[in-house]
Amino acid sequence: MPLDVRVASSMAEAAGILASDQRTKLLSGGTLVMRDVNEGRLLDGTLLRITDPAFRQMNTSGARVELGAGVTLAMVLNNRDLAYLHAVARAVGGPAIRQMATIGGNLFATTPYGDFAVALLALDAQVMVQSGYSSARAIALEEFLNARERGISGLVTGVQFARPQHAADFRFYKVSRVKPKGLSVMSIAAHLPNAGGRISQARIAYGAMAPTPVRARGAERALEGKTLDATAIQAAKAAALEGTRPATDAIATEWYRREVLPVHLGRLLSAEGR
Repeated sequence: MPLDVRVASSMAEAAGILASDQRTKLLSGGTLVMRDVNEGRLLDGTLLRITDPAFRQMNTSGARVELGAGVTLAMVLNNRDLAYLHAVARAVGGPAIRQMATIGGNLFATTPYGDFAVALLALDAQVMVQSGYSSARAIALEEFLNARERGISGLVTGVQFARPQHAADFRFYKVSRVKPKGLSVMSIAAHLPNAGGRISQARIAYGAMAPTPVRARGAERALEGKTLDATAIQAAKAAALEGTRPATDAIATEWYRREVLPVHLGRLLSAEGR
């Protein structure tokens, strides 16, 4: 049976279709699904398009940011309220890819892709998932990523996170061999809120250092309650590798990723090259 294409006019309708047929694949930006189609890995089933305007809706000016799963990286770049995420969006592909690639799709991108998901993990984002015609439920992104390989039941409708109080509290650093759009040797995102001159509730995330984006819990603990000085940065670097499981691929070896991660984490924390 050849590939079929269906169109859903609402996210509830789309969630119902996905729930009733496990062979249906959501076609959002197409940067992941159409690659599988073009390379012969997806030959039958149904591709589902969503025309619901809410799928691309953005609420970005308040304390709580809400991004529809169909929001593209180009839309992020065109939104002044999301300036703290512009460096992240620019790190993903070139202009043509960013016109198509979506926030929701990036959550499913496998290593060494998925840089935007790394940033969202550092921002403690929640993923909104709708199953059938029921209301969408919020799932912590960390939980979502841990369950991703087992298959996510439902439609990802969007993401939500608290807006950083100060843009300088959020930092992102991508290491690649080809600038500006190469695949990640690694990516690092950090949200470092400052209370009275000391780091409070630090969150740091890595990309390409495990099968999915992961928290850098050792580095977070090393920074918590500290001033961001040379001593604290050195302590974070010493704990940088905790919980990592990098792979060897065409981009870099496991050994290389482990060797250079503390160096690049130090550069991010000291704001070198920013």
